[in-house]
Amino acid sequence: MTEIYYAEDDPDIAGVVKEYLERKNIKVSIFGTLAGLRQALTRRLPAMVLLDWNMPDGRGDGLCRWIRGNRGELPIIFLTVRGDSADIVSGFESGADDYVVKPFVLEVLYSRVQALLRRCGDVSGQYLSCNRIAMDLNRMLVTCGTEEIGLSAMEYQVLLCLMRNKGRIVTREKLLEQVWDVNGNYVNDNTLSVTVKRLRDKLHQPSCLKTVRSVGYRMEETDGD
Repeated sequence: MTEIYYAEDDPDIAGVVKEYLERKNIKVSIFGTLAGLRQALTRRLPAMVLLDWNMPDGRGDGLCRWIRGNRGELPIIFLTVRGDSADIVSGFESGADDYVVKPFVLEVLYSRVQALLRRCGDVSGQYLSCNRIAMDLNRMLVTCGTEEIGLSAMEYQVLLCLMRNKGRIVTREKLLEQVWDVNGNYVNDNTLSVTVKRLRDKLHQPSCLKTVRSVGYRMEETDGD
């Protein structure tokens, strides 16, 4: 099921939009603050973000710019009472793909959501994330929070394998089968250990990267990062 994140501090509006879109088979997760939405975006990406402009902890255009800088092509629609031309222009300049002024007709909102999804596709598969670690597969970009992390080709391969299997144990044997050096040669067990250590150091010792003793590794969401 397609999932949308919606930042809206008015529970009545949020509830109406959620109920309507979920009848259309679109899951809607509501966030009453920008901080809550941003935190969620560091853990998992939806197919789209619906964003109010005026929120209790800030302005939606600031978060819109952050999404564009850190989550690339994620579609964004503003839903806001701010309907003058300067605000609309500002919304698009901050990175929004569409701009809907309240009050709006639910059927029209749904049509705009569908049109944007057709145009952009579901980009959530372009990104992998676990706690504060995120991978943009199209750009081969790795971030930890807001920091861009430079990885070697081998470190990137190891992280990619672990992230694609998040929540599952990846044995050392499987990693050794899938990881190779810059010359296209398979690596040995000691090289894998060194690579994982360097990866941990570059990612600031993330608690979500677990060692399963005598077996392998596992990426899992934790409260520690």
